[in-house]
This record gives sequence, C-alpha cells and structure tokens, in this order.
Amino acid sequence: MNNNIVGGKNQKVVPEAKKGLNQFKYEVANEIGVNAPESGYWGNMTSKECGSVGGYMVKKMVEAYERNLAGK
Repeated sequence: MNNNIVGGKNQKVVPEAKKGLNQFKYEVANEIGVNAPESGYWGNMTSKECGSVGGYMVKKMVEAYERNLAGK
C-alpha cells in the first residue's frame, strides 16, 4: 500500500479543517434525519446511516464547488 497518497488513511488534506468538517457532518446528519451520536463515536451507526451522511456531504461539497466555478 502506498502511504504517500495525500489524504490516505482518512487523514485530512487540510488538518485545520477538521473542526469545520465535523460540524458539517452533524449538520448534514440533522438535515437528512440521521440521529448523529452525541458522543462523537460513529462506530455504532449502521453503514447505511454513515454512508448517507458521507454521500450527502460529498453532494453538497460538489454543488458548492460547481457554484464557485460558475461564479455564483
């Protein structure tokens, strides 16, 4: 396995963004009706729930990037 890949092993490409990404994760979970764990430990959540949150996060980030590219 190549450990030189940027962002590999769930490491943040921009470590300073960790707090903001975590907050975004909880906002998205709330938006889509997933009961996010208050403890911060997501290991007891189902794969479907976590996948829904992650997938929607990516969708929203892509939309924001596309708006930025379009100059809006």
